Amino acid sequence: MIALQRQPYEVKVARSKLRAYEFIEQMDKRDKNAHVSVGGLDSITLHVFLKSIGINVPAVSVSSLEDKSIQRVHKALGVTILKPLKTKVEVLNEVGFPVISKRIAGKIALLQNPTENNKTVRHAIITGECGELGHFQKNSRMKLPQKWLNLFGGYENENEGVMYYKPNFKVSNDCCYYLKEKPCDDWAREHSSYPFLGMMASEGGQREEALTDHGCNYYGKTVMRSAPFAPYLRNDILRLAQEMDVWYHDHTDVFAKLYYEQPYSKDKDGNVIPYEPVDTIIPAIYGQIVNDNGELRTTGAQRTGCSMCGFGIHMEERPHRFDRLRERNQKEWEFYMYRCCTDPKTGEKFGWGRVLDYIGVAWEDEPAVQMNIYDYPEVQP
Repeated sequence: MIALQRQPYEVKVARSKLRAYEFIEQMDKRDKNAHVSVGGLDSITLHVFLKSIGINVPAVSVSSLEDKSIQRVHKALGVTILKPLKTKVEVLNEVGFPVISKRIAGKIALLQNPTENNKTVRHAIITGECGELGHFQKNSRMKLPQKWLNLFGGYENENEGVMYYKPNFKVSNDCCYYLKEKPCDDWAREHSSYPFLGMMASEGGQREEALTDHGCNYYGKTVMRSAPFAPYLRNDILRLAQEMDVWYHDHTDVFAKLYYEQPYSKDKDGNVIPYEPVDTIIPAIYGQIVNDNGELRTTGAQRTGCSMCGFGIHMEERPHRFDRLRERNQKEWEFYMYRCCTDPKTGEKFGWGRVLDYIGVAWEDEPAVQMNIYDYPEVQP
């Protein structure tokens, strides 16, 4: 994958076209359909890119999870909007908070939900000692890092003879399943369709592992997908986004047609709401794409996602994602930080503030903004 990432931009784009055409060809051979799973800027760019090379597949999204500016672009591009299986509030109350990382949250969830069947796994999470299936390995990667063991390992104090803490909130890595994976999977199954995804290996984590292991196009027994942008770096996707923005404005009729096929093109009385092109397909939450010493970057958010996702929040400098939510929407911030959940034991209202306090992430104060010379009024002689 590293060798592919080092290729020139033009080669990567040409390769993306080939991988996309190959995926469509394979879907046709299997008598299957394809669609684009759309969320933020990367997959928005992919949706327009596919149209620009003559691949006309539908785009679907659980758009309500995204920022309002992203939702506006989705509608202007004629994206099919799906409903989540549970609301954000239901997920946080019933399932748990997505915090630290998907992998670690999954382990904490196992500790919080002990069964006889997961007893061996729970022991490995606390001690690193695996059973027979793990070849009795010691100090395995199953063990939680000590920092998180101290805060979340208390569920096994009695079993393991340890003295760890346990939180007064649920943790889960299943939020995505209820909010977008299950709705998208159900739609795909109903339409016998497999997705194009805007994933890039440069994003790291599980995405990098999957793309490195399986490449751009993957055809499994139950899972098939195409990630034409897999070798792209951030600079590549932003450059292509600019080019696709131009293509969009030259071909708004393509997206107007898609818009009028969607329920949101009519009001509650069935009257048609005229199509209005967006000024740019780059949602306002990202700001503008600017050239910074030869590298492209966005002046606003670098990444987006569900506004209630806490994965990786402990590694962010301030202003972090919840600080930026406060800047965009004070009322939404107050609701999710203070009162989106109800403590089942005390009846007390709480929110992300309790979680962030527990893992040591500051949030309640407003972070200072460093001023530069341009912030000062011009001094007259």
